[in-house]
Amino acid sequence: MESKIETTVLSEIPGGNNYAEVVSHLRKTFDSGITLDLEFRKKQLKNLIRMFEERKDEILAAQEQDIRRNFFWGEVAEIETVKLEANSQLRHLKEYAGKEKLPFHIATALDDAYVRKEPFGVVLIIGTWNLPFQTCCQAFAGAIAAGNCVIIKPSEISPHCAQTIATLIPKYLDQNCYQVITGDGEASKQLLQHKFDHIFFTGSQAVAKCILQAAAPNLTPVTLELGGINPCFIDASADYQGATKKTIWGKLVNGGQLCVAPGYVMCSEQIQDFFVRHAKVVLKEFYGNNLRKSPDLPRIINKHHFNRIKSLLEATKGKIVIGGEMDENDLWIEPTVVVNVDPEDSLMREEIFGPILPIIVVSSLDEAIRIIRSKPKPLASYIFSNDQKVNQKYIESTSCGSTCINDIMWQAFRPGLPFGGVGESGMGSYHGKATFETFSHKRSVLEVSQDIFTNQVYSIRFPPHTHFKAGVLTFLGVNYERMIIPFGTIFSHVLAGIVALVFYMLLNM
Repeated sequence: MESKIETTVLSEIPGGNNYAEVVSHLRKTFDSGITLDLEFRKKQLKNLIRMFEERKDEILAAQEQDIRRNFFWGEVAEIETVKLEANSQLRHLKEYAGKEKLPFHIATALDDAYVRKEPFGVVLIIGTWNLPFQTCCQAFAGAIAAGNCVIIKPSEISPHCAQTIATLIPKYLDQNCYQVITGDGEASKQLLQHKFDHIFFTGSQAVAKCILQAAAPNLTPVTLELGGINPCFIDASADYQGATKKTIWGKLVNGGQLCVAPGYVMCSEQIQDFFVRHAKVVLKEFYGNNLRKSPDLPRIINKHHFNRIKSLLEATKGKIVIGGEMDENDLWIEPTVVVNVDPEDSLMREEIFGPILPIIVVSSLDEAIRIIRSKPKPLASYIFSNDQKVNQKYIESTSCGSTCINDIMWQAFRPGLPFGGVGESGMGSYHGKATFETFSHKRSVLEVSQDIFTNQVYSIRFPPHTHFKAGVLTFLGVNYERMIIPFGTIFSHVLAGIVALVFYMLLNM
């Protein structure tokens, strides 16, 4: 039995595809101030959590239809991840939304200085197809918590998931504040013609450039969660078995269709030989004798992406030592390992986004670092090593969105760690507090005390200017950090009063 959903009805929501009316309606809702109330935000977050609890079967069924993904990763990566984010926002909402008080300063202790968190207004979240519920609703939880009105645009490439999102959200959340618009790329283009206060996009670099162009006329801030060719280096000091098992697992989750999946492995020739031998053992352990029948290996999302991946594999000059079988009618690509791959090979030119793992033989960590630095900054990077000096050098010598040492992809699931790219792999971050901050404006506020002593101290800025006044201001600037008062309010006020009195006497000598 469906639970009754409480919503606040301001007026009838415009229907159809009149995006201008939808955006206008949400802006009127935001201007009404309803989303500023923390209790309202909490209620909406609870409804979002309840939606994923009560409609789990529908959500899993939609994923199975679109990508033939079984319940395990559908539940863990889509449902539980969103619930975790929403619960985190709910638990910390008062803290996240509260004022950030600045420490007292001797010269300004009677003033009130703080940072106020304010919602942007009407924001647009554009999700992607490989994790449709996560990429739409994880960011959505933070946008709700921050007090925004939101339009969600799911990807049309996973149509059953998009329709499920469009059907469920209006049943559980206030339609006056939150709307879902479905459609193809043309629908996204039309949406982007309207003014938003923030745009959050997950997807490809090509589409991200279009997003930036659309945002430019209004100077709309943008968060871009993109991808890249993620490197994985296996050092001589590593646990080879563990490195192989974790890398194969990470490469094949969701059929390799994850932005944080390892894109290629770099190791010595000896480690490469071990990796190939043990990978065969791992594949059998994970997926049985007939990989194609395993419920844990989903298919490629559609024929376009199938043929793109196929062309990359057909053009490689490396040697296929595991897999290689493909069936376009079934959108099946067998887990494939390619060895002796050149850094400029076809498999290294773009993010594969499929179950193909190239291995590049390197003679040293320095060579691996040179290869990484020769390519655009990736979303993630991985290193397997039990030598802390090697790990430290790897971290300090490369740049990427995030790094995991001695495991694969786990950094993306660690609560509290911001997740995002750098350079061509994206801009901005989210997860936990970072999600709230992504959808918030930090407004600096200074309320200047009007007492006589503070007025005397601040009057030092007024003409006629003297060397004494300049010296005092220089002294305050140079010694600013030393003059911060870590004590309580009463003590700081007394001390500030004494300082102000001294300034008063000096200025009136």
